[in-house]
Amino acid sequence: MNTIGDAVSRLRSILKAVNEDSFITDRMLYTVILKYAKLLIKRDDDRGKIIRMSSIYSVLPCIELIEVDKIEACCSGIKTNCIIMRTKDKLPKILDATYGPMFRSITSIDGSVSVIITDPGTYTSMTKTSTFKYNKSVYCWIINDYIYIPNQTWEAIKVEAIFEGNIGAFQCDSEDQCIPRQEQNFNVPDYLFAEIEQFALKELTAGASIPGDGQDDKQNILR
Repeated sequence: MNTIGDAVSRLRSILKAVNEDSFITDRMLYTVILKYAKLLIKRDDDRGKIIRMSSIYSVLPCIELIEVDKIEACCSGIKTNCIIMRTKDKLPKILDATYGPMFRSITSIDGSVSVIITDPGTYTSMTKTSTFKYNKSVYCWIINDYIYIPNQTWEAIKVEAIFEGNIGAFQCDSEDQCIPRQEQNFNVPDYLFAEIEQFALKELTAGASIPGDGQDDKQNILR
């Protein structure tokens, strides 16, 4: 798996840029790389190719939960005594695709119980049905990058997703042991790198002249 630093170095090498060039910074290169990576991943996720590639998902094995009230969880319509747990910290930004954030799984710490993503309104409606008491599934919803889980007293959960944001703080025991951003995995399939570099190079050297797709130009994912 390539790191963020590897991806930046590859593009810098293609550009034949030198480290002293203050205009083309590592941050600028990474921003351009990430822009096209997101578009190409979204394209291939629509084709059903990404979900099968477990190696490009990152796992946060122990995300702490705390108890919050129903008002904060946007679930005040529940009439029963309902415990709502929420991730203590906001999740790092997750890559978005056509159908929402690219989670692969949300589970209990040991992975034995899967959590189904829904929304507060749908969950509230389910609780009002006569058959809900027989429903043993575990549900959650995401608001402002927090995960909310009703009717559980878990202390933590495990999350597998394609993260766009910095996950270093979730992978270390103390600040000085966190993995630097440039050394974190760049969760993009290897086969997409050539396309990403092609579009990034075009943007950085020729003003991002995006090629059309011929007869069906409206379907160009980079428009």
